[in-house]
Amino acid sequence: MNRKQVRQILKDTDYIHTSGSAEELKAARYLQEVCGKLGVTARLEAFPVEMAEVKSASLEVTGRDGRVRSIPCKGYKLCGSGKWEAPFLYLPDTDPASLSKAAGHIILIDTGVGYFGYRDLLENNVKGIITYDGNVNFRDRDIDQKELRPFVVDGERKLPAVNVNAKDAFALVKSGAQSVTICIEQEESAGESHNVVAELPGETDEWIVLTAHYDTTPLSHGSYDNMSGCIGLLAVMDALRGKKHRYGLRFVFCGSEERGLLGSKAYVAAHEEELPKVALNINLDMIGTYMGRFIARVSAEDGLVQFIRYFASMRGFGIKASGGVYSSDSTPFADKGVPALSFARLAGGNMAPIHNRYDTPAVLSDEQILKDCDFITAFTAGMADAVKCPVKREIPEKIRKELDEYLGRKRRED
Repeated sequence: MNRKQVRQILKDTDYIHTSGSAEELKAARYLQEVCGKLGVTARLEAFPVEMAEVKSASLEVTGRDGRVRSIPCKGYKLCGSGKWEAPFLYLPDTDPASLSKAAGHIILIDTGVGYFGYRDLLENNVKGIITYDGNVNFRDRDIDQKELRPFVVDGERKLPAVNVNAKDAFALVKSGAQSVTICIEQEESAGESHNVVAELPGETDEWIVLTAHYDTTPLSHGSYDNMSGCIGLLAVMDALRGKKHRYGLRFVFCGSEERGLLGSKAYVAAHEEELPKVALNINLDMIGTYMGRFIARVSAEDGLVQFIRYFASMRGFGIKASGGVYSSDSTPFADKGVPALSFARLAGGNMAPIHNRYDTPAVLSDEQILKDCDFITAFTAGMADAVKCPVKREIPEKIRKELDEYLGRKRRED
């Protein structure tokens, strides 16, 4: 993999490709084609996803003076259709005392909508939800298209929800809005997303699985998050193809990660019988920015954290390695008992923002991508050539606790 190839891949995938869309399938087939050009056959593995098309959405606000004005918004996908009117309340926190004031209101919150938080809203008789994103100081008036994830609802009643720009959220609170009316019309349907899977067989029947997601959020072209990680997988594939390793290498380009790790969850579910033969998962999610530090988040024994630190130090490669759960496709593997880790170069929202229009090829350094890929390739080759993968096949209790909290099986204690 060279700079010209890196820049060509970024150019060819410089468009929005969200979960279940025709554009996501186009990106999947493109990655399949690139694997083929490297001499490695790749296949598409389909899995179901719930889809929705929002036909219309509106948010009307009644102020202190009784005047009604419209606020630009986007209705949450999968939250249902209808018209809802209720008093307005800004809820800066969702502690019990704050929630006690929320009954019968449509609320504005500063956060997203998670599993336990959603149940708290239902139990306190909240009538609807307004969220926001963006920045009050940026010129754009972008509004992200969000969804009420099926995992979050999980059989419960659906609350109407809309998303607005941060500037309008600020204006709602500053103006003392009294009541709001939400109208949403949408069509829900069954859809399909895809994982792209390619293999370099080894001398044994055991595997190291490398993952990276290729889908984007609705406003983002996803160059940093996460075509950069996909380039990392392709670079490892290119460097190690044609060489025999003890462990086979399986490359999984995951679809629908941005909707709750749906691609990796689908993969581990479909291949559960094979997982005992997977010694390690190496996930790449965002590398190669001009600025930012390289990190490793390890969902496995502490010994692997120390090994990564030593390995990086021996190569003169700066890294921040720690144990825990990373919000990416390594998590479903760890949840199934497969030692897993994620590599990333985190630049921060001011230098390389994600999930908005500013995630483009411009934030990425070809040189840094290749340097990151060289390190990842060396680490992968070392594991693939091991007489026996030294990582214990057990997930520490403290990480299992984090997995339970992240995946919504237990409420966070804090």
